[in-house]
Amino acid sequence: MKPLDVITIGRSSVDLYGAQIGGRLEDMGSFQKYVGGSPTNMATGTARLGLKSALITRVGDEHMGRFLREELAREGVDVRGVKTDPERLTALVLLGIRDEHHFPLIFYRENCADMALCEDDIDPAFIAEARAVVATGTHLSHPNTEAAVLKALRLARENGAQTALDIDYRPNLWGLAGHGDGESRFIESQAVTAKLQTTLHLFDLIVGTEEEFHIAGGTTDTIAALRAVRAVSNATLVCKRGPMGAAAFTGAIPATLDEGESGPGFPIEVFNVLGAGDGFMSGLIKGWLDGEPWPTALKYANACGAFAVSRHGCTPAYPSWEELQFFLKRGVKTPALRKDAELEQIHWATNRHGDWSTMRVFAFDHRMQLEAITEELGLPSTRIGAFKNLCLDAALKVADNRPGYGILCDNRLGRDALHRASGSGLWIGRPVEWPGSRPLTLEPEIGPDYGGLSEWALENVVKVLCFYHPDDSAEMRAEQEATVTRLFHAARRNRLEMLLEIIPSKVAPVTDTTSAEVIQRFYDIGVYPDWWKLEPFTTDAAWSNACAAITRNDPRTRGVVVLGLDAAEADLAASLKLAARHDLVKGFAIGRTIFAEAARAWLSGTITDAEAVDQMARKYANLCQIWDQVRAKQENAA
Repeated sequence: MKPLDVITIGRSSVDLYGAQIGGRLEDMGSFQKYVGGSPTNMATGTARLGLKSALITRVGDEHMGRFLREELAREGVDVRGVKTDPERLTALVLLGIRDEHHFPLIFYRENCADMALCEDDIDPAFIAEARAVVATGTHLSHPNTEAAVLKALRLARENGAQTALDIDYRPNLWGLAGHGDGESRFIESQAVTAKLQTTLHLFDLIVGTEEEFHIAGGTTDTIAALRAVRAVSNATLVCKRGPMGAAAFTGAIPATLDEGESGPGFPIEVFNVLGAGDGFMSGLIKGWLDGEPWPTALKYANACGAFAVSRHGCTPAYPSWEELQFFLKRGVKTPALRKDAELEQIHWATNRHGDWSTMRVFAFDHRMQLEAITEELGLPSTRIGAFKNLCLDAALKVADNRPGYGILCDNRLGRDALHRASGSGLWIGRPVEWPGSRPLTLEPEIGPDYGGLSEWALENVVKVLCFYHPDDSAEMRAEQEATVTRLFHAARRNRLEMLLEIIPSKVAPVTDTTSAEVIQRFYDIGVYPDWWKLEPFTTDAAWSNACAAITRNDPRTRGVVVLGLDAAEADLAASLKLAARHDLVKGFAIGRTIFAEAARAWLSGTITDAEAVDQMARKYANLCQIWDQVRAKQENAA
């Protein structure tokens, strides 16, 4: 068994997608940043479908190049073949959605990194690891990149791998259209046809739209074009037909496209055709490499293309394997797939980045408690920010670049620490509630329209504490529910995960079912937090009820973290031992037990920076050790 299923080779770019819909690209006011470039899209799309995929390309030695490399790695794509070019910039593409017929785009590819790909970038040992190599047409347009592609194809065939071509014809990238004509999909060119036809015999699978087969076959008669391709290639030919699906031809080309093998199509709204072909190709490759019959492979391809057509962006639109199977089983409920709440929840939950199966979180997002200490000591609240930097130092010291560690830190008093933590590898939760508020109100930075979330780093998790109890008045419940619901949707709109913290015991007496009732209520009103933060229950029944409520409603949840409530370490150890019996509990988010003593001593000037960091690091490390031990015992017992 080879370690890789597929290697794609060719273009890589950063897509900057206009966030506004229905206007000219000239009028776009903001952009969303995504992975782009046909082979790069396909590497991501196939990885989401469960294939072990890799990419061969070049990126620049700058922020955009690092973004592509990091994002691909997060998606599960093998990036050993992604070379860093020290002299050239990563390609950029600006794209917009005007209407269902017009999708303006501008390629920024002048002497870009991926067009410097050369034969030396093709490692024979790397190619030998793959079951298939997939090339795209753009990299046949230049002698150096063509040589790299041909070397990869030759090595693939020598090693018994299958080969595929996505014709991916962009006249602009062959020098046949101007910079302002990036949307153009077809211009006749005998030179391009001749170039393509010298390589078509190297492929086992060739995929394109009717226009792309026109350029490959040298005629605008589709059947004649397919026959011209067949004359020089024994490959299976898959012709994409837009809303009519696609047709596969394994032998002689018949008189009509309808006589090819086909898979079912899906009646969906056309929202954005950009990247739909790469989504189609991802599904097709999955079926092809799994050995499925062509109707099944085409069903996968059509469905993946449908997802892309109905959503914003290219790679963000592509489904996970679980999502695809759900969709194929359930079918289309609304033609606008991005408005299908059930499907969108699965899409979100199954495409989240990062392994956070263990959560050891140092929570120093406290504001009210630290402000009380500074007020008592007669100190300015600005000292709190300096102390929170020491908290971060302690967290980083304990984490030591290992996975499974995190912080909770606010932006109002802990801004420097919050920003410094970015990119550190820590999980970062950021509170939005005004401390102690009931009914729930939010920090001023969030804004009356919740638009402040648009300024957040994407790695920040929206953390909100809601003091909610089932026995609250109808008016209190309605007001708090409205705030949490609006916050949830604002977080999703801004591509941010959300942690919902509930502490009903601070409101009124509780039983073993109280938290479970609160959890169920939030699901009933359509709030699906990525994380729950729950108080340390004293009975196993309370934990069982809460976990059952979560898994019953959202089996794909990230999980639960336990809060500390300023408990003594010995009491926390008992609480964590009880919580660890439940797999849904991933760890803890504890603060005052770690920092309270150091905060008062440091703010009063009785210990140094280093002593404060050491003291907090020691307490944090002890809690981490306690959690790791109780979880390990539970796993061993199971």
